[in-house]
Amino acid sequence: MAGKTAALDKAEIRKVAFSLSVKLIHPNLAYNKNATELRKQEAIKDVEPVFFKVQKNEMLVREGEQITSAVVDKMDAYYKMEGEKRLSGFFVFTGAFFTIAFLAIILYFPAKNWLKLTISDLLFLSVIAILQVLLVRAGIFVAEAVTDTFPFLPAEAFIYPIPFTVGAMLVSLLINRNLALVLSIFLSVIITFLFDGKIGLFLFSFLGSVAASYRIVDCRQRTAFFKVGAVLGIVNMAAILFLRLLADNISGLDTLIVMLMGFAGGVVSGILAAGLTPLFEALFHYTTDIKLLELANLNQPIFQRMIIEAPGTYHHSVIVASMVEAAAEAIKANSLLAKVSAYYHDIGKMKKPQYFIENQQNGENKHDKLSPKMSSLVIISHVKDGCDLANKIKLGSQITNIIREHHGTSMVSYFYEKAKKDKDPSIRSLPESDFRYPGPKPQIREAGLVLLGDIVEASSRSLSNPTPSRIKTLVRERIDRVFSDGQLDECELTFHDLNKIAESFNLILNGIFHHRIDYPEPAIRELNGIKKENNGFVDRKPAEKNKARSATAAAVGE
Repeated sequence: MAGKTAALDKAEIRKVAFSLSVKLIHPNLAYNKNATELRKQEAIKDVEPVFFKVQKNEMLVREGEQITSAVVDKMDAYYKMEGEKRLSGFFVFTGAFFTIAFLAIILYFPAKNWLKLTISDLLFLSVIAILQVLLVRAGIFVAEAVTDTFPFLPAEAFIYPIPFTVGAMLVSLLINRNLALVLSIFLSVIITFLFDGKIGLFLFSFLGSVAASYRIVDCRQRTAFFKVGAVLGIVNMAAILFLRLLADNISGLDTLIVMLMGFAGGVVSGILAAGLTPLFEALFHYTTDIKLLELANLNQPIFQRMIIEAPGTYHHSVIVASMVEAAAEAIKANSLLAKVSAYYHDIGKMKKPQYFIENQQNGENKHDKLSPKMSSLVIISHVKDGCDLANKIKLGSQITNIIREHHGTSMVSYFYEKAKKDKDPSIRSLPESDFRYPGPKPQIREAGLVLLGDIVEASSRSLSNPTPSRIKTLVRERIDRVFSDGQLDECELTFHDLNKIAESFNLILNGIFHHRIDYPEPAIRELNGIKKENNGFVDRKPAEKNKARSATAAAVGE
């Protein structure tokens, strides 16, 4: 009992002491949170920062090395610095890109030309963009692998053999240069981001693409791809030297190695373009100048057949080809495309050759047994027949389109006028649409040239006395009539172009209709008795003048 009483006394004493202390003792020290935080910050400021100096090209950490706190600090600082540089570079680059893109689209590729791109063209552009990205990605993979194999060479050197410009080369060659220049900007942007936003590679890729786009346009032989590749290689070397000068990174041997790799990149691009061109020609039905030169060979089976089945059409096509080639050179259009298209523009007449006046013989005209409307349908059908044959022998979309457009929506006027005379008086009007070609109107200048050459050459055969003044009058009259009918509204031929075209047509037709001197009869007998010294053949008599065809017959030939 005594022990329990003592324990209670101690507990009571503590309780009473605590109560008295709470009431009697007052605190003279309190926690100030704000003051504490302020002193912490002051203490931090008083600590001197520790800097790690990192030399240029210093390896921060190697594979297999232990990562210390110092390495972590260095890596953090590096990524922070790179992030700031990329962010500022991104804004500068984005602004410059949109400015260049806007100017390029406005100046080099007007909006109306975008509307002329077909679904096939858009598909081709998509394939080219994907192909270019894949080539660059594959090049990066190879470059990284080779860099580890040859550590003694500058790592930058293995980037420049990548074929950055293949896409621009193919678009310039197969569609047109202006579109290739616009596409080059976007491809260069994509390439830049594949390399973590390095602005130098944007300039390198874009400058190379511009050079390739301009050089590849006149490529008319397979070997020309290698020449373009060599020129592109020189441009690449100049661009690399310029970029290294800007970066103040000129070291003799390294710079030489990188420039040689840039030259190799140009050659690789040329080789790849040479190999891919026939593939895209076949897949998307494009026609390059190389293909046009092959098609221009008059020994092609189609021409051998035309000489036999439609000799008048063959002769007409050859003359039209000479006319439009001269005119195209005068207005700086594609003379090769114009000439070759003129060779093939009337191949559809081979299906019913005797219904066209130039192929009719012995005065027989099959249209005498047909109604004007039926005759008109037969004449108009040669355009569709020509397109079908062009697709069959794989002439390509450009020539096929010119065949389709070479009459535009013009009227077969002879049969229309004849139908108006023969129509039933009870019929108030005769629909013109039954006597017009379905079109479309020529979409490019070369198609407009073929249309004009076709009409002018056919009309020239109706001249009874083709003197230079009459030829000039006829050419101008036919061109003015076509222009007034609106057939040239969509092919961008200017008044200046039409004047040059007329001059070229006059020159060719005057040469064709040039008369020989009429020798007196004794002189002719004397000339016939003279033999050539080398081969013993007798000179032939001058050919008799061909009788002029009537204007009506020429209209049927249209």
